[in-house]
Amino acid sequence: MTVLLVAAKAPVPGAVKTRLCPPASPLQAARIAAAALRDTLDAVCGTPGVTPVLACAGRLTDAQDAAGLVTALRGWTVLAQRGGGLGDRLANAYAEVAAAFPGRPVLQIGMDTPQLTPAGLGAAVLRLAGAEAVLGTAVDGGWWALGLREPRDATLLRTVPMSTPRTGWLTWSALEDRGLRPVPLPLLRDVDEWPDALAVAAEAPSGRFARQVGTVRRAMVSGSPG
Repeated sequence: MTVLLVAAKAPVPGAVKTRLCPPASPLQAARIAAAALRDTLDAVCGTPGVTPVLACAGRLTDAQDAAGLVTALRGWTVLAQRGGGLGDRLANAYAEVAAAFPGRPVLQIGMDTPQLTPAGLGAAVLRLAGAEAVLGTAVDGGWWALGLREPRDATLLRTVPMSTPRTGWLTWSALEDRGLRPVPLPLLRDVDEWPDALAVAAEAPSGRFARQVGTVRRAMVSGSPG
């Protein structure tokens, strides 16, 4: 059974989705992040045949929608992210999952693609079943998903510069340099800036994320704090 690992930040105002500000306020950005995380958790829970794990940076008890997140995470394994940079934190999360669930492949996603569906995640899990690695690149040059048959191979992430327009390409190259043969997943847009939020909300208009983005848009028009 594949472990579906979600790497996320606790949706705390001022600590998450700061590139949405402006036009969103820090509180609005945190509410949008909480909605994105809830949608992502729902998609994982709807994906059959996976073991859900969350690796979280920050305290969920301090987050927006803390009660809803705690309820949504019932039955999940929840880990605290450890390490300095993002590459280190991801590699450490993979290592903890490998120790807790030996012999399982791991598909890791973030909280920035709330348009994901159980069908899309299931297809990615199926593709990983026949590959050494899978990588889903993002429109901005990063990546939204990395799957590894042997999760300890994630140590390669420690040397990959994160959050750059070349992160996806550099990760693909690092996989090949390690002797792995990655298989591509579909290209997706992840949510970094306000135009991304609008585009992703249009892709998944019925989700919590889209509703929260709509709330902020209406507040912008009316001039209210939202």
